Amino acid sequence: VQLQASGGGLVQAGGSLRLSCAASGRTFSEYVMGWFRQAPGKEREFVARISWSGSSTRYADSVKGRFTISRDNAKNTLYLEMNSLKPEDTAVYYCAAATRTPMSTLPEDYGYWGQGTQVTVSS
Repeated sequence: VQLQASGGGLVQAGGSLRLSCAASGRTFSEYVMGWFRQAPGKEREFVARISWSGSSTRYADSVKGRFTISRDNAKNTLYLEMNSLKPEDTAVYYCAAATRTPMSTLPEDYGYWGQGTQVTVSS
């Protein structure tokens, strides 16, 4: 499956952004999907993941209550709604499809990755 992330940008602290991830090539609904992020000098970290149907979600503690992951299987698109953004949310955000342990939060369990979209939150 090919993944294309978009929607990043520069926003002030407290603002909002909506990331999208368009999928193509294979049946999108067959994959648990996740969002990860990587800040300069840091390892890639889990942000959120969503089950095949969208009925189950999980979030990193750092974004819980501020970010919402969702998917539209009819449109082959994954979303990440980000509210109350903080400077520490600044990172490149990646969408990914799980190919190993389906409900994992570990990057190594995700075999397909988008190219990343930059999110910068100014203070």
